[in-house]
Amino acid sequence: MISHAFLMILLAVAPIPAESAHRDATEIVRDAVNHWRGLSSDSVMTMVIHRADWERSMTMRAWTKGDDRTLVRVLEPRKDRGNGTLTDDENMWTYSPKVNRVIKIPSSMMGQSWMGSDFSNKDVARMDDIIDQYDHTILGVEEVDGVTVYEIQSVPHEDAAVVWGREVLRISEDHVVLTHKFYDQDDELVKMLTSLEIGEMGGRVIAQRQRMGKVDAPDEWTEIKVVTVDYEVELQDSLFTLSNLRNPRD
Repeated sequence: MISHAFLMILLAVAPIPAESAHRDATEIVRDAVNHWRGLSSDSVMTMVIHRADWERSMTMRAWTKGDDRTLVRVLEPRKDRGNGTLTDDENMWTYSPKVNRVIKIPSSMMGQSWMGSDFSNKDVARMDDIIDQYDHTILGVEEVDGVTVYEIQSVPHEDAAVVWGREVLRISEDHVVLTHKFYDQDDELVKMLTSLEIGEMGGRVIAQRQRMGKVDAPDEWTEIKVVTVDYEVELQDSLFTLSNLRNPRD
């Protein structure tokens, strides 16, 4: 598979007949989420938080199991080593070795910044919420550089615990999210996730580098780059516990 860096801005975009690309919108979104997480995964990533007058980077290891369990632990820099985030179903906790405290994140803080980045706690906690708590509609289908790309609008249910008025995703036929736009209740675009590098890792094509940025602050963004990833690995349930969050045994 050739690299599709900045795929969404390539020229030579041609529409394709709707009947040749008709798929259920919810199925497309579900496949993209499952493709990214796998049944389980073990990865190393770097995260760069960029601001107009400073930049900060860290290296993290992350494990996922099923739809709702994730553990992220900071490896570098040394001063942040051991900081971690655990999610299990609807619950989320953070741990800091400096204060030796496990803190549960209340629902009122799920929209706040995760580790000082442009990703929110909600972005990290439950990727699959968009499947169950939204109605999905295909807005358009096009072929870009020989790859079928679906544009999907996702509107949250009235009782969904989300702040967004709607979200719009562009997902390629190989299940990679190319862009993910977040609109507020006034239908103003607030932030956007963009896949900058796409390639094969861990036996599948994934977004290797992604950037999250706010529309009203172009000099502020966060990039996450996958360094290594293994899918469908054997992970013990004990990995995703508060005890392991505080006292790592991995």
